[in-house]
Amino acid sequence: MTKEENEKRIERLKAIVLSMPEKPGSYQFYDSEGTIIYVGKAKKLKSRVSSYFHTEVDRFKTKVLVSKIWNLTYTVVNTEEDALLLENSLIKKYNPKYNVLLKDGKTYPSICITNEEYPRVFKTRTINKKWGTYFGPYSHVPSMYAVLELIKKLYQPRTCQIPLKGEEIRKGKYKVCLDYHIKKCGGPCIGKQSQEEYLKNISQAKEILKGNTREVLKGMKEEMMKLAEELRFEEAEEIKQKYDLIANFCAKSEVVSHTINNVDVFSITNDENTAYINYIHVSNGSINQSFTFEFKKKLEEREDELLALGIIEMRKRFGSVSKEIIVPIPIDIELEGVTITIPQRGDKKTLLELSIMNGKQYKFDRLKQKEKLNPEQKSVRLMTELQQLMKLPRLPYQIECFDNSNISGTNAVAACVVFKKLKPSKSDYRKYNIKTVSGPDDYASMKEVVRRRYERLRDENERMPDLIITDGGKGQMEVVREVVEDELQLDIPIAGLAKDNKHRTNELLYGFPPVTIGVKTDSELFHVLTRIQDEVHRFAITFHRDKRSKSALHSELDDIKGIGPKTKETLLKQFKSVKNIKEISSEELSKAVGESKAKLIREYFENKKE
Repeated sequence: MTKEENEKRIERLKAIVLSMPEKPGSYQFYDSEGTIIYVGKAKKLKSRVSSYFHTEVDRFKTKVLVSKIWNLTYTVVNTEEDALLLENSLIKKYNPKYNVLLKDGKTYPSICITNEEYPRVFKTRTINKKWGTYFGPYSHVPSMYAVLELIKKLYQPRTCQIPLKGEEIRKGKYKVCLDYHIKKCGGPCIGKQSQEEYLKNISQAKEILKGNTREVLKGMKEEMMKLAEELRFEEAEEIKQKYDLIANFCAKSEVVSHTINNVDVFSITNDENTAYINYIHVSNGSINQSFTFEFKKKLEEREDELLALGIIEMRKRFGSVSKEIIVPIPIDIELEGVTITIPQRGDKKTLLELSIMNGKQYKFDRLKQKEKLNPEQKSVRLMTELQQLMKLPRLPYQIECFDNSNISGTNAVAACVVFKKLKPSKSDYRKYNIKTVSGPDDYASMKEVVRRRYERLRDENERMPDLIITDGGKGQMEVVREVVEDELQLDIPIAGLAKDNKHRTNELLYGFPPVTIGVKTDSELFHVLTRIQDEVHRFAITFHRDKRSKSALHSELDDIKGIGPKTKETLLKQFKSVKNIKEISSEELSKAVGESKAKLIREYFENKKE
């Protein structure tokens, strides 16, 4: 590989990394032949994968790995634990060259509840559904031991491996073991505990293992508080440690499920020109394949048609023979011996949601890649989104925003910022000194500024904005409407950015009477709108600060025609203040600046006194 080819390879990989999300997940590196050579996990995918391509990476093994990477893919999940389990599953399937395998070749442990008359509860690494029901696997082994200990303490399941039979118990064929004598077992083997009571306990243990631990945790918390009130802090701390471990562990994994085997999961995400179809394959209860591909739309194909094409294509490409396919919508397709399922709840529904999440993430990442190559595309997308949300008559190419600034009515000013294609057009910014308003009246100041702005644009036949945004809520919007619509008879959409009681912008208002437009406060569009608001606030504050500074340096000598800065400086240097200059004699003044200037100064102060 030449130096130029290597640089192009690295740049291409870096471009993929730039569009990756900061979410938990697993990433896969491929060599030039398309073989997976490394599988990793990350709490934040973008941060972790980008670290491989830093110039300061000095570990030899990492450099060797990076030199072999030709492509990379990733799968997003909801938790760090799921990322760990997904990584483990993929390593076992693909046996990548650069991954360190588990020394014992085992997987993470699970908890089994057997299918016996008197079920047992124990940890295992071997999964055989004929033996019982399995929960897990658990990547955090201390959490597994904690829940096992809790179950033993609360429900005392038997630990012996004798195949207990009800008929044999009634005949008295069994003897109790040590656990019964030390009160760790209820003695079902000799009839001291009925089968009904024993099975009820096992049923409650299953609820804990399913993650339905709210009541258990509530009881533990009450016990903890009671021990603390009795000053039995050591015992309370033991309960707290168990409480924390259970709380951390009880969330169910969505990438591993012992109830699902050999299933294909498909979902579809659309935009105007492309359909993104995500495919997940589940084998032996674990996800071992995740892939998203694009279909370029030729006509106005329906979602179900595109999804059906994707299913045929993916199953053929990956050689899938799964007997069940999970999809989000009904599709008109029949495959021999294959069941098509649209799940409404449970593990299958969770897998479908994971597939949908990966499809949406892939679409978003592709969009980001395109926008990096063509920044104009991002602006058009966001303007279109804003137009659709607010039902504007035209694309908001030019947006103008106003803000006032004063301190107790002094040095009152206002500012107008202009954004074109959602980018600041600083040559079009305007500053305004408030002329007709005395005192701190924001509404009257806003009216004056808006009137001056749009009267001038109208008279000079200049381009009007496509949208006006006020830095405030319903009150500010109304005064702007009174000027724009009632006085000037102009048809310009008006919106407002309102703040909550903590002075943080929290909603976009539009229409009369104003209604809240549903924009998520963490969305890209909302960030752009708040940037416009922050910019007008900054511009107004800066103008007000400059005016205040000039006002502080202003003196009456500045108002005298014929007295320039040098004369002013000479007078203040010699006589220290304007008050002293007023009180000195005409002779002293003439000596300092000459007769003609002294006459001007004297006449100014005499006229002012009169």
